[in-house]
Amino acid sequence: MDLHSRRELMESMSKRYRQASRTSKKRILDEVCAATGFHRKYAIARINLIETGRRMKPKPPRKRNRFYRRETLDVIQKVWEEAGCPWSVRLKVILRLWLPAIRKKYAPSRFVEEQMLRISPRTIDRALKGKKQELRRRLYGRTKPGPLLRHQIPIRCESWEETVPGHLEMDTVAHCGSNAAGLFACSFNLTDIASTWVETQSALGKSEVGIVQAFSAISQNLPFQVLDIDSDNGGEFINRNLYTYCHDRNIGFTRSRPYKKDDNAHIEQKNWTHVRKIVGWDRYDTPEAVAALNDLYAHELRLYMNLFQPSVKLIRTVRKGSRKTRHYDQPQTPLDRLATMPKADPKKIEYYLRLRESLDPFDLIKIIQKKLDRIWKLRSCGGKPVQKKAVSEKELSQALSRTLASPHVVPNSL
Repeated sequence: MDLHSRRELMESMSKRYRQASRTSKKRILDEVCAATGFHRKYAIARINLIETGRRMKPKPPRKRNRFYRRETLDVIQKVWEEAGCPWSVRLKVILRLWLPAIRKKYAPSRFVEEQMLRISPRTIDRALKGKKQELRRRLYGRTKPGPLLRHQIPIRCESWEETVPGHLEMDTVAHCGSNAAGLFACSFNLTDIASTWVETQSALGKSEVGIVQAFSAISQNLPFQVLDIDSDNGGEFINRNLYTYCHDRNIGFTRSRPYKKDDNAHIEQKNWTHVRKIVGWDRYDTPEAVAALNDLYAHELRLYMNLFQPSVKLIRTVRKGSRKTRHYDQPQTPLDRLATMPKADPKKIEYYLRLRESLDPFDLIKIIQKKLDRIWKLRSCGGKPVQKKAVSEKELSQALSRTLASPHVVPNSL
């Protein structure tokens, strides 16, 4: 039955329906549904529309009874902002891991504390729905292909399935602002695939020697031995200096396909969470700014991200038709993952475990915010330093990745 025929049938049936008894109306609806294939409720709505010219009012949505108190959600929101707006699954682990510091800072009642530990990630998403539309800026890179040694460095494009530490992805983040001319700071970033451990160091420019020196310095402080590295095709990586350095130390060296950022998905994510989300998109082109960035990276940021920020790892992806379902493991901090891996350095792991017990994440966050305020004052525009306007503590908390600060550094003897 075509649309015109259904319309004529509904108009004729509506006259009978208005004059029929209750029993007859049921029979008329059966005839209409059999002829048109309509659902009974839809047929009633169409008949009422023909009779009155007005559509049926939809039922108001059922209101969900509030189980969690407002003060519980307020504490969760504050911790979420301080922790850098993490995913709700990670936030649930943070609420448990940071509980001693939360008690000291917010002094929640026992009932609020029980609700805070009981709340599900989905309920956290609903509670924070109105707060998640911030800090969405697209990241543009400054990678230039390196023409040399491509035939000697193999391409790696398959997914990582490593269960031991030491397999690293690396990349650089340019701090050039809106002007890519001249010499400016770059953050050299690397992450371990198995444990998600991250280290960062800043340098003025992308010189081949500078990258090798930064990689050598970072390797000495890693709590595991470097086995393999994987980079993009930038000239700061595809060069004789880094290739020789890795070859002399039996370190595997692979690269991604040109213009395929998904091949380096792990480090691309860390570029956002560990560098861009914290430092921003401003230009830094002075030695003072580089020194301030390295002071942040070498002490506070690495402790916060590796000791206090849990992350998840993709276990498998299940495809059903056109839909993909991703399954992740339980959120863990990089330190907790390394503690269960036999190839990690036990002395350094023990040192970091003791260090975490002595740190308060909220106290360290305040210190990192002060350092970031100093870094922002060193930003440049057209080669001249400019002063950043004063911002409130709340704005700082929302704009950063909520990093910790601590004067502790791993002793060289470890």
